[in-house]
Amino acid sequence: MAVEFVGIDPETDRDQCPAVWADAEAQEILLQGWKPSPETQAECEGTSPANGSVPDSEAIVRIPARMVPMIREACDAVERAQLR
Repeated sequence: MAVEFVGIDPETDRDQCPAVWADAEAQEILLQGWKPSPETQAECEGTSPANGSVPDSEAIVRIPARMVPMIREACDAVERAQLR
């Protein structure tokens, strides 16, 4: 797996730091974020068209909007890999 670090929350304290990586080989984007509150988790699950709650192998994470440019950069990296 060739994971490329893309960026970290610019307002991080380096202890709790949402981050973004791109894995061009697997064509995946990896996100580290904050866990939602139980109430937010329930609201997300309640508004999703998926059946049931989020399985243990998946997670809902919160990412600050200020990280959108990094997420776009990760998307671009994965997309460029598809064109090769």
